[in-house]
Amino acid sequence: MELLDRFLKYVAFDTQSDETSETFPSTEKQKVLLNALKEEMEALGMTEVTMDKYGYVMGSIPASAGCEAAPVIGLIAHVDTSPDMSGKDVKPHIIESYDGADIKLNNALTMRVEEFPELTFFKGHTLIHTDGTTLLGADDKAGVAEIMTAAEYLLTHPEIKHGKIRIGFTPDEEVGRGVDFFDVAAFGADFAYTVDGGMEGELEYENFNAASAKVVIKGRNVHPGYAKNKMINAIEIAGEMMHLLPTWERPEHTEGYEGFYHCVGVSGTVEEAQLSYIIRDHDADRFEQRKRFMWSAVDFLRAKYGGDAVNLILKDQYYNMRKMVEPHPEVIERAIEAMEQAGVKPLVRPIRGGTDGARLSFMGLPCPNLFTGGMNFHGRYEYCSLTTMQRALQVILNLVQLWAK
Repeated sequence: MELLDRFLKYVAFDTQSDETSETFPSTEKQKVLLNALKEEMEALGMTEVTMDKYGYVMGSIPASAGCEAAPVIGLIAHVDTSPDMSGKDVKPHIIESYDGADIKLNNALTMRVEEFPELTFFKGHTLIHTDGTTLLGADDKAGVAEIMTAAEYLLTHPEIKHGKIRIGFTPDEEVGRGVDFFDVAAFGADFAYTVDGGMEGELEYENFNAASAKVVIKGRNVHPGYAKNKMINAIEIAGEMMHLLPTWERPEHTEGYEGFYHCVGVSGTVEEAQLSYIIRDHDADRFEQRKRFMWSAVDFLRAKYGGDAVNLILKDQYYNMRKMVEPHPEVIERAIEAMEQAGVKPLVRPIRGGTDGARLSFMGLPCPNLFTGGMNFHGRYEYCSLTTMQRALQVILNLVQLWAK
């Protein structure tokens, strides 16, 4: 199956995950695509194909003759799409030889180059975009399609020398639980790569340290006509909390290695309000300082409104994989060489986010991240370059051959 056909087939599956769910996977519909992938892997002739009760799908491409002693390399991608926007009834549009101009998504919505200047890089590429009513699902079905197309190519071209390759597909990456039950020992790889990046050439082995924070505020509702010195408005306290955190340290004002506090949810009444935050920083010390600062803001409001008025639930989510990957420089060196062989300029830079690979690295499987060609993830402006997807496919093929040497 051609790469484009495979990608379009996968984005037709609604696999949106749900951060409020307490099940794993968080939505049963993810298992529909995961089971389809299992069946496709078996049909291609892969070995050791399994799907466990959690939905993890794993399979193997056996080593070429003479390459049995080469390291076992893993390729991993996630099937779920973001809870931020619907991934149901995706209607992809294809632009052949993109001219570099603004892209009309529908009668009311246009993706403008002025607002998304990265579009200029893709002039001349074949682009796939949404109709503006859903996300596209390139995050990470582009990675799934690239891995599966590479697998099919290797299985039908036995003359290409490679060691044993393990392939894994995960649910729930978008809600931070993608490898909660991932069996690293059963996967059996020495090193792995998540194929879950964006811009052409991206190679990432640094990511944020991450925590979630929920602020629960208790108010006191009294008839507003008689509220003087009695009412405590939880909504107003929530506003105070938001302004206690530095405005210049929000995502819209940061880049590169700069961390942030990001309010991702607000709800409330006079009686009770909640704020949901994510806290991010690449540096471990600054990460700890951010969490302490969050606590100090809560303590300030407690002192002002009473000890039970404001409560904070703060949980670490994942950590910067750099310290787990750097002891294995060959994992990065081979990825750079694979890109250069494919005519791709490597862009080694930190992820302003996280991947399954970050947690896997701390579980004993060093796992940097490779580009896919998808852009503007998690929203209606998402698009993907088929041209870059084809280069990502070539990088994977180069990479497995380099490890065989």
